Amino acid sequence: MKKQSIQLFDTTLRDGTQGEQISLSVEDKLRIAERLDEFGIHYIEGGWPGSNPKDHLFFQKANERTYRHAKIVAFGSTRRKDNKAEDDPNLKALIDARTPAISLFGKTWILHVSRALNITTDENLKLIDDSIRYLKSKNKEIIYDAEHFFDGYKDDPEYALKTLLAAENAGANVLVLCDTNGGTLTSDLVQIVRDVRKRITAPLGIHTHNDSDLAVANTLVAVEEGCTHVQGTINGYGERCGNANLCTIIPNLQLKMGYTCVPEDHLSELTSLSHFVSEVANLVHPNKMPFVGKSAFAHKGGIHVSAVMKDRRTYEHIIPEKVGNSQRVLVSDLSGRSNIFYKANELRIDLQKYPDKVPEIVNQLKKLEHEGFQFEAAEGSFELLIRKMIGEIKDAFELEGIRVLIEKNAMDEEPRSEATVRLKVNDVKEHTAGEGNGPVDALDRAMRKALIKFFPEIEEMHLSDYKVRVINPKQATAAKVRVLIESCTDEYTWSTVGVSENIIEASWQALTDSVQFFLMKKHQKKK
Repeated sequence: MKKQSIQLFDTTLRDGTQGEQISLSVEDKLRIAERLDEFGIHYIEGGWPGSNPKDHLFFQKANERTYRHAKIVAFGSTRRKDNKAEDDPNLKALIDARTPAISLFGKTWILHVSRALNITTDENLKLIDDSIRYLKSKNKEIIYDAEHFFDGYKDDPEYALKTLLAAENAGANVLVLCDTNGGTLTSDLVQIVRDVRKRITAPLGIHTHNDSDLAVANTLVAVEEGCTHVQGTINGYGERCGNANLCTIIPNLQLKMGYTCVPEDHLSELTSLSHFVSEVANLVHPNKMPFVGKSAFAHKGGIHVSAVMKDRRTYEHIIPEKVGNSQRVLVSDLSGRSNIFYKANELRIDLQKYPDKVPEIVNQLKKLEHEGFQFEAAEGSFELLIRKMIGEIKDAFELEGIRVLIEKNAMDEEPRSEATVRLKVNDVKEHTAGEGNGPVDALDRAMRKALIKFFPEIEEMHLSDYKVRVINPKQATAAKVRVLIESCTDEYTWSTVGVSENIIEASWQALTDSVQFFLMKKHQKKK
């Protein structure tokens, strides 16, 4: 039986944007807000309307939209010490944002009261009381953030509790205990929440930061101790080491602890939501993120793969599809027969027909990995390798020669790249040249010129990403490089790999694999 429901409060658009390398436009924030609402988040904190024009515009545009699950929330502080509540510009901006709920923060820690605000402890209690009462008079739902609560409580428990009581008596709907510096240990946090629960009757919330790598753990135990309102960000984005990661908190609460966070059928959208936010924020999605990362359910060791093929519970703590992820088996020099069979089945290759080829495939794979190839992120090259070794396909074209010329005439001029390609297709030789923005682009253009009359369908594909990684950097300019190329059509995406001491040769390997893979797929589709 499910325990009580948890209110989810997402602050990706406010606290999350305080993280390094994160900058969201108004349109970005609106797109993310729509996805959070669709997923089932209850509160979406949009920003601080009194702090900058971007947040002011966000609330204007957000008010023009309808949200099915979520309430949009404006964020701000208690009134300034010299202002009356009704005259305070910050409180006025919060009201003008026209959101149904307001997240209001106030000082809990005497250090901040005396140093940051330069007022007495009693004056601070008055700020909290006045601000909340005034906003409540405007029919606003008030989520009170007790800033630095745990540090304040450790410094002076009685005063920290007085600030909560002031907010409770003024009518705050929920009191959020904030570990703003992220330094509270889990055992201390448990005891403090228990103490608060004895003195406070209003609903409690939790807001943690990850400076001690405990934000998720601290959030989960706070819920166990009675907090029913949970704040965090998608992917844990936020200032310094980040905020509590909702992508980890939600499945732990819902799948393992029995709480209700989002509608059951929405939980499978978690992985796509996580990746969507990272794409909009233009950040690389961390592969190793629990639940939603690409590596979260990836298996590499042969013994592990053999076990999960029999029963996935042997090495997976949940069914990945429950959070919208999927099981992956990687191929590498650690691979055994189990990995090869698993990947072949995934690619719809029946290796049972070729039992004598499996040891050969395993040995070839290990040899190539030793040379620097990696197929974990280049499944296009891996599929080509398997199908060639079992004799299912042959190369669509053969290389007879390539030449690349890079010319620079003056320091202030851009270099010119030209590539010449000699290929043979069905015993017909083609000799073409192409110019490009760089040597790889020139090679791609020259190859396409040579192939287009034989395979006009290659117009459908294009390169979408190009990455170079130095394998043995101690060799300096003589080091081997690994080139990973991502290609795509309107229908699908694939990746191929090349390795060499010569970056042009490594790029050529990955380029030709990319085209060979595409032509193979087109041929299979025609069948």
